[in-house]
Amino acid sequence: RLVDSGGGLVHPGESLTLSCSGEGVELSWYDVTWYRKTPGSTDEEAVAWETTFSGTGYADSVKGRFTISRDDAENTVYLHITRVVLEDSAEYSCYATTLNPLAGRVSLWGQGTHVHVSA
Repeated sequence: RLVDSGGGLVHPGESLTLSCSGEGVELSWYDVTWYRKTPGSTDEEAVAWETTFSGTGYADSVKGRFTISRDDAENTVYLHITRVVLEDSAEYSCYATTLNPLAGRVSLWGQGTHVHVSA
């Protein structure tokens, strides 16, 4: 499974780092995407991804402020958020997927971690 953590209350302009840790899964084998869902919305927005096919990428809404990184030794993928704005308030979840030669497509979701930005 995936365990998301690092959310909390932050103020505009501050920074924070979210973590997506693999428990029982080797995250280095997976493509990982961070999604967020804002309050009252039914849509998930992909904000940052690191995939074998597409490389590293970011949504236009976060480009320049969000950075995705991996630490294979810690079996963790991070989302570094800088210069937080009110619109960053959301539930953030990581999504990991891989193509297993025996099991086929394997996909996992983290449970989510909430970021609340308040002035």
